Amino acid sequence: MTRRSALALAAAMLGLAAVASSSPSPAQSGWVTLFDGKSLDHWTPVGDANWKLADGAVVADNGEGFLVSKDTYTNFEIHAEFWVSDDANSGIFIRCEDPKSITGKTAYEVNIFDQRPDPSYATGAIVGVAKSATVVKAGGKWNTYDIVARGDHFTVTINGVKTVADGVDAAHKSGHIALQYGKGVPGSKGVVKFRKVEIRSL
Repeated sequence: MTRRSALALAAAMLGLAAVASSSPSPAQSGWVTLFDGKSLDHWTPVGDANWKLADGAVVADNGEGFLVSKDTYTNFEIHAEFWVSDDANSGIFIRCEDPKSITGKTAYEVNIFDQRPDPSYATGAIVGVAKSATVVKAGGKWNTYDIVARGDHFTVTINGVKTVADGVDAAHKSGHIALQYGKGVPGSKGVVKFRKVEIRSL
């Protein structure tokens, strides 16, 4: 290798190192992993949903209930990856004031329910607060949810599509996060899976 080639290679390696160091790690960016597909240490089950770990995800297909975070949060961003059958009823409840009694009156429900009887608050909506601006069907594939709660304002993005640009409500200030397995389409149990849940405070 010539001296010029060696210098060029060294410069290239330094450039790559600079790029790598400029990309923040999850810890540097403030993200905390609540579920990594392997452990439910950050969660408490409520109800009788049959949550179980399988193939790098937590799965439920019977019963009714929640996985509730042990910690509470006020202003935050959530990134979650989920899979549901098209007849399933699920959601991510935020600012849950009572971790033992989670409803739309004690928390905000960011819905996952493609076949909701009233479609105005189906997948992508915050039930009772903000209808989904775009019809999104989540059934039968892996999806991403990005939810931001900052004061009285909320945004929701699913698979890169912003379904709630600015939901506004002041009913719930702080609380737990809850992953739902609910009653879906009558006569069908539905399947719900989560494989990643991350959160960072704002």
